[in-house]
Amino acid sequence: MEKNNDTLKNAFSRVYSKFKLHFYQEIFARFQAREASLTTVETFCMESIQALGHPTINEFATFMRISSPNAAYKVNSLVKKGYVRREQSPTDRREYHLEVTEKYMEYYNISRAYVSTVMDRISDRFSPEDASKFEEILKVISEELMPEVELPGNGAEE
Repeated sequence: MEKNNDTLKNAFSRVYSKFKLHFYQEIFARFQAREASLTTVETFCMESIQALGHPTINEFATFMRISSPNAAYKVNSLVKKGYVRREQSPTDRREYHLEVTEKYMEYYNISRAYVSTVMDRISDRFSPEDASKFEEILKVISEELMPEVELPGNGAEE
């Protein structure tokens, strides 16, 4: 059983690494044409804001395990660069939710497009039954086996 577990770990690590590396390749290729506008930490912040939906600064700070002033500083930088905007809550006028902009979505879609390409290849390569089983496994991983990371919508991204 241990041998099978190591094989599974290695296979998953390779897939995860390939997704990350493809994203990095695409980002660096785009940086050739223009100066990088997001730092590494800002990229992590943006990915978190995107995944959280429309968090408040406090929700973002809590999720990232940083202070509210530190989160506000990071968000202000992202607002100045045009990647995030603050939307006033319709129910509590004192509260603002973070909204990613179209500028960030263009950046984010680099990663999303490759995921879509790989998913299309999975649908082409495997039977509908196998693809359905894979989807079921991914849902269990997201909803049950990764309790440390709570996302809105029970782990499902929009």
